[in-house]
Amino acid sequence: MDWTPTHYPYPSQRMTVYAKNGAVATSQPLAAAAGLEILRKGGNAIDAAVATAAVLTVVEPTSNGIGGDAFALVWTGGRLHGLNASGPAPQLLTPEVVKGKGLESMPTYGWLPVTVPGAPAAWAALVERWGKLTLKQVMEPAIRYAEEGYPLSPVLANYWSRAVHTAKQRWNEDLYQEWFQVFAPEESAPREGELWRSPAHARTLLQIAETGAKSFYRGELAERIDAHARATGGMLRGEDLADYRPEWVDPISVSYRGHEVWEIPPNGQGLVTLLALRLLEEREFVARERIDSFHRQIEAIKLAFAIGKETITDPDKMKWSVEKLLSDAFIREQRTRMGEEARTYHGVKPDAGGTVYLATADGEGNMVSFIQSNYMGFGSGIVVPDTGIALQNRGHTFSLDPDDINVLAPGKRTYHTIIPGFLTRAGEAIGPFGVMGGFMQPQGHLQVVMNMIDFHLNPQSTLDAPRWCWTEGKTVQVERGVPAWIVQGLLEKGHDIRIAPNAGPFGRGQLIRRDEAGVLAVATEPRTDGSVAAF
Repeated sequence: MDWTPTHYPYPSQRMTVYAKNGAVATSQPLAAAAGLEILRKGGNAIDAAVATAAVLTVVEPTSNGIGGDAFALVWTGGRLHGLNASGPAPQLLTPEVVKGKGLESMPTYGWLPVTVPGAPAAWAALVERWGKLTLKQVMEPAIRYAEEGYPLSPVLANYWSRAVHTAKQRWNEDLYQEWFQVFAPEESAPREGELWRSPAHARTLLQIAETGAKSFYRGELAERIDAHARATGGMLRGEDLADYRPEWVDPISVSYRGHEVWEIPPNGQGLVTLLALRLLEEREFVARERIDSFHRQIEAIKLAFAIGKETITDPDKMKWSVEKLLSDAFIREQRTRMGEEARTYHGVKPDAGGTVYLATADGEGNMVSFIQSNYMGFGSGIVVPDTGIALQNRGHTFSLDPDDINVLAPGKRTYHTIIPGFLTRAGEAIGPFGVMGGFMQPQGHLQVVMNMIDFHLNPQSTLDAPRWCWTEGKTVQVERGVPAWIVQGLLEKGHDIRIAPNAGPFGRGQLIRRDEAGVLAVATEPRTDGSVAAF
């Protein structure tokens, strides 16, 4: 891939990092360092990814946790593998149960949106299948940070403070007191540079490590989760945990200008990115800084989201196949819906999210694209006492409308926002990429792919380049670096353009690229505390 030799002219103190033997890129420096520690101890990229992911549950609890879900794309043995570790709704949870509580839609917090956690099962499955070290060796850094503590980084401290402020306004019931005891023990968030530790996290992580996650699903930890749910009105049961298994899946892809862009199949929303790329592939994009380039990308992602809203759910419940949705005939028909003016697709409104992403590579050719999340920051607000397990609220994305493809049903997996990406060319790995952040993720993937392939930006420039984020209707937020004349041109095309504040909804990404000589080019970005660790 031909990259521009200079970095994109937007504020960033980072440069692309080059390495040969291995690399880790993620949103927290301590987590990246932990992944590198595992590589230096003889682990491979899969071991490093799991180590990094486990540490992230400790050092960035504002975006993920032990009680969340995970997805992975793994390049090993000359091919790409997929892992879907998203959990289903509990067997006791039905639309009638929710409506019986006087609700007309899925709530955001509390027990009702809690689904079976998949992240611990993902860690164990990855290390068991491909790891060179034991799960206990791989998870040792996470256990250490939870036991001994670590100082908060700046962006993390900001998100934590905002989360505590919001929690004080929303979570007044006894149900949430454990959350406050763990994450705001002195009635406030820990500050930047202040040490935070959680021995309960450490004990739980150690049990997961020593039992290959069996304790979490069929042992002591499962019993604790079950008991807390029964005592406080939750629907999650030990049987739901015992029945859970992560699913190995075949990744899906589209060919885009001589490259293959890969995503996890539904129930993940990676299909939205692939739909948008297919809608755009017949157009030539000669420069990034053109009104038409922005307009076409925005219109494609809006239409792709509209299609995704109608079709993406648990794969066993989808009415149309991925093959049909990406077919030439379907795409040709959909392109007729796009024009020179901004359009609105009714009933489609993206939500916020909270996620961590990481990318790893080793000197043997293995590469991992990994993402995990509790959804909406800290998740449901439910923390299982004396465990540090913060449970996700992924079930919030279910519908109670029986005619909605994503209607709630026991044992069903919901439309999932978290998506890892991967790029290949002519059957050879180029590398992993991802942009965390709820429904920004397909939008981020689209912009990252086009920055690299259409606009030939190098890895760091690809992430530094100012982003746009469609939020609803014709409303699009753009970062301050987007030129004023492009903003004006988009306004004239009917877009409702908003210049976002510094902490806008633009996601936080990482990527790794391997060239033909095996050299790794690694990048993270200035929107996060992100770090690259390489050797």
